[in-house]
Amino acid sequence: METRYFKEYSPALGRDMELKVYGHAGRPVLFIPCQNGRFFDFENFRMTDAWAPWIEGGRCMVFAIDTLDQETWSNKGADPGWRAWRHEQWMKFICDEIVPFARDYANRQNGWTGYPGLIAFGCSLGATHAANLFFRRPDLFDGLLALSGIYTADYGFDGYRDENVYLNSPVDYLAGMPADHPWIGRYNSGRGIIVVGQGAWEIPETTFRLRDICREKGIGVWFDIWGYDSAHDWDWWYKQVAYHVPHLLD
Repeated sequence: METRYFKEYSPALGRDMELKVYGHAGRPVLFIPCQNGRFFDFENFRMTDAWAPWIEGGRCMVFAIDTLDQETWSNKGADPGWRAWRHEQWMKFICDEIVPFARDYANRQNGWTGYPGLIAFGCSLGATHAANLFFRRPDLFDGLLALSGIYTADYGFDGYRDENVYLNSPVDYLAGMPADHPWIGRYNSGRGIIVVGQGAWEIPETTFRLRDICREKGIGVWFDIWGYDSAHDWDWWYKQVAYHVPHLLD
């Protein structure tokens, strides 16, 4: 599997950020690690093995980045308004810096021009962030695989609300979206898959809420609810990747 490591200064975050690219060709996939995770978790937790058939076959390239959760969603002792503002800087880092980099890289590797969108992928809080990117920026992300996420910002901000928190809480801003909003057409022209189990350590309630909202709005995201044996754990996420990635890449 071809890999390349990068470390660059981020103007949005005011610090160096690291990432690693897995693969030589195909669709660009943005991997967001679990809570407080690092870019190397994609490899260290063997998610590379789960994606290997499509990476090595030239169907996709995975761009693994760092979270900023230790400063934002997990940093419960700090001012929540500052934490939400800092999270927005991380979103800007992704949308204004990582997405153009990934698009340019994919175009050069594949001989494409003007490739439109990325697939957002994550597990646990990484799934929360991935779904938020798909729903907030369908102009940049036209694919989603979110495994075992929680889709309310209350998880990180404990009932605190301001505009930045609202903008990162899919069950809230999608509920308030007009039925004729042009983004609904963008969601439906892409391919979104949201998966949750009902077993140990899973918290499926906000997935059910998001499913109901999407049905009401006519948003055709596939919500796949797994059984009571399906736990919030890597072994299940590997199985879900193996099952769902072909539906994203076909």
